[in-house]
Amino acid sequence: QVELVESGGGLVQAGGSLRLSCAASGRTFSISHMHWFRQAPGLARELIANIRWSDGDTYYADVVKGRFTASRDNAKNTGYLQMNDLKPEDTAVYHCAADQGLGVYDWWGQGTQVTVSS
Repeated sequence: QVELVESGGGLVQAGGSLRLSCAASGRTFSISHMHWFRQAPGLARELIANIRWSDGDTYYADVVKGRFTASRDNAKNTGYLQMNDLKPEDTAVYHCAADQGLGVYDWWGQGTQVTVSS
């Protein structure tokens, strides 16, 4: 079992930056990828980024490409999502999730609110 604990959300003005953290504990050697999702009110949850735990290879959705950067610190068992040039439409609850390479999202963080004011 892996537990994920998120931190770093908050309120920021448009154009500002935030960094989300997702600290993993437990059987962290099981992690294949860490994923970042967000869900705005009334909208479906969307995958915005992920990172392969072994080598740091990343994926970004077009809507955040060039503004958000996923990274990880294997020694700290922590993933990060650096969010720059934030826009009001980035306002959402952000979740991290992790999988063990079997095609499902095995573990989820509790979510953190990000609010971007115009």
